[in-house]
Amino acid sequence: MPTNPPSASVQPYNGPIAVLPDGFGVRIEIAADDETRTQGLMFRDRVPEGTGMLFIFPKPDEFGFWMKNTLVPLDMIWIDEQLRVVHVEANVPPCKADPCPSYPPHAIAKYVLELGTGQASKHRVVNGSTLRLERLDNVVVR
Repeated sequence: MPTNPPSASVQPYNGPIAVLPDGFGVRIEIAADDETRTQGLMFRDRVPEGTGMLFIFPKPDEFGFWMKNTLVPLDMIWIDEQLRVVHVEANVPPCKADPCPSYPPHAIAKYVLELGTGQASKHRVVNGSTLRLERLDNVVVR
């Protein structure tokens, strides 16, 4: 009689989370220094649902983003210091040739959250909605 192999154990996730307006939690990678903010999600062939990258800046400003070397379309969400969404740029296409266009928010932000395309609308992220950021206590912003 064959036996079923033991199921793989699922490791609990204790890293940073962005909680979207509908309560959905996104596991986020942090880009909090010039090197990680410059690299961003470059060269990734996918951004799985439920994951993303949070760019944290030392001080609020108007931060334009581009898609150089980014292989998949993204939703970009600019967030102010009060964690209110100030701009959403949905379904931003990968850059196919230099010079790559820049996507300015025309708003002051402290954070930018990048998700796989379609995730912002699916989870009701719109201008004026509020997000919650959890487990960022040990993040050093440079």
